[in-house]
Amino acid sequence: MPDARSPRVLLILALGVISFTFAPILVRWADNAPGLAIAAWRNVFAVLLLAPVAAVRIRDEVRRFDRRDVLLITLAGFFLGLHFITWIESLYHTTVASASVLVTTSPIFLAALGFVVLGERLAWRTLAGVGVAVGGAVLIGWGDAAAGVNLPVSGKGAMWGNGLALSASLLVSVYLLIGRVVRQKVSWLAYVFPLYAVSALTTVVAAWGMGTPLLGYDLAFYGLCGAMALGPQVIGHGAFNYGVQFLPATLVGMLALLEPVGASALAFLFFREVPPLIAVAGMLIVLGGVSLVVWTRRSGEPVDA
Repeated sequence: MPDARSPRVLLILALGVISFTFAPILVRWADNAPGLAIAAWRNVFAVLLLAPVAAVRIRDEVRRFDRRDVLLITLAGFFLGLHFITWIESLYHTTVASASVLVTTSPIFLAALGFVVLGERLAWRTLAGVGVAVGGAVLIGWGDAAAGVNLPVSGKGAMWGNGLALSASLLVSVYLLIGRVVRQKVSWLAYVFPLYAVSALTTVVAAWGMGTPLLGYDLAFYGLCGAMALGPQVIGHGAFNYGVQFLPATLVGMLALLEPVGASALAFLFFREVPPLIAVAGMLIVLGGVSLVVWTRRSGEPVDA
C-alpha cells in the first residue's frame, strides 16, 4: 500500500483536481436543462460506468459490510447527492469563479470537523497554508463580484447562488470526512460504487419530488452529463476518495482550492468571463498556499500533531 507521499497518490490527486476544473464549464454548457436534471443524470451515468467492474470485483466485500459500514456509506452518498444539487444550482445564479471559490472553502469546515470528530490535528505550517489559500480564494470571489460579470443564465441573484455554493462546501466536507473513516477498512471501488448509487438515488428522488423531468432533452445534454460522470465524478471525486485513505480530509479538501484557478481560466476561454486584477492576485495566493502545504509535507514535518 502506498504512503501519503507516494508519487502514485499525488498523481491521482492531481488528476482529480484537473478534472474538477472542467465541472463548472460542463454544467454551463448543459444549462439549457434544470440543474436537478444535470445532477441526477451525472450520478446515474457514474453508476453505470462503474457497474460492470463493480459487479465482478466487490460482491464478496460488500457482503461483509456491517451495519456501521452501510450507515456511513449511505450518509456519505446522501450528502454527496445534496452537494451536487446545491453546487450545480449555484452556477445558475452566480459566476463560475464565485461558485468555484465558495465550494472550495471546505478546508475551513473540514479542519473544524476533523478536529472535533476525528481528533485530527494539523501542523502549523499546514494550517497557515490552508489559511493563505482560503484567503486567496476569497479574493477571487470578491474581485469577481466587484467586476459585475454578466451571467449567461439569469436567476435569483448572486447572493442566492453564493449561498448555495457555500452550502455545497459544507455538504462535501461532511461527505469527505465520512469517507476518511470508511476508507480505512473498505476498498476504493467497494466504497465509491455504493456511494454513487446512493447519491444517484438522492438526486433522482429530489428531481421526482420537485417535478423536474429527466427525459426529453437533446443528445448533447446527455453527452455532457456523461462527461461530468466520467471526468469530475469518477476521476475527480474518485481520486479524492482514494486520497482520504492516506491523507487527512482537510488536506484533501485543500487541494480543491486549485479548482477556482483552472475554472476561472476556462471560463475566460469559453465564456469570456474576465477576472479582474484582484481575482488574479487571489489565484496567485491560492497557489502560494498550496505550495506551502506541499513544501511542509516534503520537508518531513508531521501533518498530525
